[in-house]
Amino acid sequence: MNLNIIGYLIYFIITFFIIIKVGKICFNNGNIYVSQLIPDHEELCQRINQMLLIGYYLLNIGYCAMTIVSWQRIITTNHLIEIIASKSAIIIITIAVMHYINIFLLTKYIKKLI
Repeated sequence: MNLNIIGYLIYFIITFFIIIKVGKICFNNGNIYVSQLIPDHEELCQRINQMLLIGYYLLNIGYCAMTIVSWQRIITTNHLIEIIASKSAIIIITIAVMHYINIFLLTKYIKKLI
């Protein structure tokens, strides 16, 4: 079997698990965080948090799917492991950067929107 196909499957399983797990954690904790920023607007806080979750899923899953285009031909299992590790690391770092950007933007601009 082609090692690239095996690599894609492993990569998608790992990254989708991380994306969904992090999304659920951020969504559950985000309600409390957004509620602190916008007191007395509970419905608005929940809607903002849901929109952030949907945007997070779409952006990360789309980016994850797009990155397989740049994969080289995988010949050995060592190369397979290296590619999966490096591509997964890029996704994890991207998620972390986006998380901090979201917190910064919400903290800085949410008061101006109300």
